Amino acid sequence: MDEEAGTDADDACAWAERLGWAFGLIAEEPAARGAALVHLREAQRKVTDALGRSNEMWLLTRPLGADEQYREPAFLQARRRHQQAQRRSLPDGVWGGPVVGDLAAWPGLPYVLLFLEWEARYPLEWTQHAKAWGTKQDLIRKVARARHEEATKAKLTDLVEIVVHRAYRCKDREYVRVARAVDSADLRGRLDRAADSDSPWARCHAGYVLWLLDRPELPNTRSVWQTWVAGEAAALL
Repeated sequence: MDEEAGTDADDACAWAERLGWAFGLIAEEPAARGAALVHLREAQRKVTDALGRSNEMWLLTRPLGADEQYREPAFLQARRRHQQAQRRSLPDGVWGGPVVGDLAAWPGLPYVLLFLEWEARYPLEWTQHAKAWGTKQDLIRKVARARHEEATKAKLTDLVEIVVHRAYRCKDREYVRVARAVDSADLRGRLDRAADSDSPWARCHAGYVLWLLDRPELPNTRSVWQTWVAGEAAALL
């Protein structure tokens, strides 16, 4: 495998070789998650070290001028090693996406879903070890735009259900896009149950998602969200 090739060109085996260990991050067993976190910390250390070496080589070769600098073998090698390290870590390894073709057929999609599921199921561990709100937002938007098979739709439905049951976290509102993309009787049934639950968070979040599912013309903006929350708060007075 040419390490200089983009991740969009890699097959499923190449992705598994680089990031297969990361599925331990969403394991139910604490020991499995702990082992995966150890692996992640080591992968992130290698990214940091490789970035430091790349920056060092950039400074050393800067006097050559831009054209010659970016042809200098030592600098190119340092940059390549940094890129290789990034592809074996998180969140770096799930940045980007397919340059051509559908995200749904991209071998990297399972790792995108893994990253989102990790944040949904184990938010404290995600925040401590791989917090990347911009990456979360970007990935949610990408999966919401793609046309998915039923198995992926089922996983995305699970993610929406998990998110509406918890206290709001940064970029959670983006999951409205996913709900609209995978709208189904199953999803609406789960949201109905959440909206009727004892949890004020679930009632508010699920109610908001259901309200927007019935109003596809309404944008999912901050002001619309704030208006909904204000109305819910007023209803409790």
